[in-house]
Amino acid sequence: MRNFDTFMSQLYETNQTLDFFCDFDKISKNVDDVKLSLCMLNSLIGTSDMRQAVETIWNRDRTAFNVMDILIAVRSEGKKKVLDSLGRCVELNTLFSSVDGVMEFLNNTGLASVFQSRKITNLVDYVFGVETGLDTNARKNRSGHIMEDMVSQIFIENQVEYRQEVYSREWPLITQVLGDDEKRFDFVVKTPIKTFLIEVNFYTSGGSKLNEVARSYSDIAPKINSVPGFEFVWITDGIGWKSARNKLQEAFVNIPSIYNLTNIDDFISIIKR
Repeated sequence: MRNFDTFMSQLYETNQTLDFFCDFDKISKNVDDVKLSLCMLNSLIGTSDMRQAVETIWNRDRTAFNVMDILIAVRSEGKKKVLDSLGRCVELNTLFSSVDGVMEFLNNTGLASVFQSRKITNLVDYVFGVETGLDTNARKNRSGHIMEDMVSQIFIENQVEYRQEVYSREWPLITQVLGDDEKRFDFVVKTPIKTFLIEVNFYTSGGSKLNEVARSYSDIAPKINSVPGFEFVWITDGIGWKSARNKLQEAFVNIPSIYNLTNIDDFISIIKR
């Protein structure tokens, strides 16, 4: 018998392992991509004549300055806009197209002072730290991937065949009931009797996102379940749901197949039956 209070009491506090916090392979690659330019820019550190040092690099390889946005922890990619010294709205990377622009960037960001006072001693090491900081922005995505990996491992251990990241367009009847919006399911498990379309997520903290997810799944689950031979399954966990308890409870009523990491064995048993 399904019991919502029991479900809530089973929620995991975290799914974060130590490799969750930093993706050092990605960080290292990002640094390697700009390493040569950073080594050239190292000559700016400790210089008494910043403009002369900039001109020396400019005459040798002006493209070295194209990586300077990362020095202020920004990935501009030509899209970040700022106000220049004249109050004009310009794309950040346009400042790197002239010596005057580079000097404006160094002076107005404060980097010139930082370089001349040697508060930074090596830009490659410095950018490794910047990249590590920026990588924390990817943690929310990693939390979802960790949950998917956990569910995938459970399926493997129980010899459940599955597919990942499958689009709704594969089944015309599902496309028909869902309308124009194409849906990508995290997992699909097909048995001789039924095809299970599965969504997986994990939330360690609350927020409006949880309400949106619960509302969305409450909407699509009855539509999918109305198609003979198909069932929508939601595997979710994390104490973030405690702040969105009411919305999850509504979903619990509307979606017959909601599981967490504690009771997922019940779903495995259904599949095997």
